[in-house]
Order: sequence, then C-alpha cells, then structure tokens
Amino acid sequence: MPRARISRQEALAQLQGWSAPDGERECLTKTYRFKDFKQAFAFMTQVALKAEQMDHHPEWFNVYNRVDVTLATHDAGGLTDLDVALALFCDAAAL
Repeated sequence: MPRARISRQEALAQLQGWSAPDGERECLTKTYRFKDFKQAFAFMTQVALKAEQMDHHPEWFNVYNRVDVTLATHDAGGLTDLDVALALFCDAAAL
C-alpha cells in the first residue's frame, strides 16, 4: 500500500542536521563522520538491519569515516513518515 507523502518542511521539523536539497527530487540528506572506517561500517550495518526490517532502504555513499545518507520513498515519489523514522534511527545509531 502506498505511503502518504509529507512535505520537506514537515520532515525537517522533526529532524536535526538533515537537509532537503533544492531541485526536482524530494529527499533528505545528511553526512555522518566517524572516528574511522570500522565505526562507519558498524553504523551502516545497524542501519541496514533496520532498513531491511522496515522494507525501506537508504541510498548511501561511504568513504573511510564518512557516510552520506539520502532518504526518499521511491514508490511515493517523495518523502513519507518512513523517511523520518529511518532518519531518526540513523541519528540514534550514530551516537
């Protein structure tokens, strides 16, 4: 069942440190930096397990201690509560 879309403003109001880039695509982005690759990979592992459980998967890019995360609900064509929930989980996992 398709998810109801939410606006960029609604999503960002619930999050800290996330941004919604200008452009056609509605998505949320955030860059996380860790002590080293091992910590970055541990973060990605935690998020991957949660994403699989949610059936909602991030787009991400990793180089050494940096993980760039992009969230959007593709079948909704924008942002939904799933994006906010996964963003909040990412923030908690990064602590």
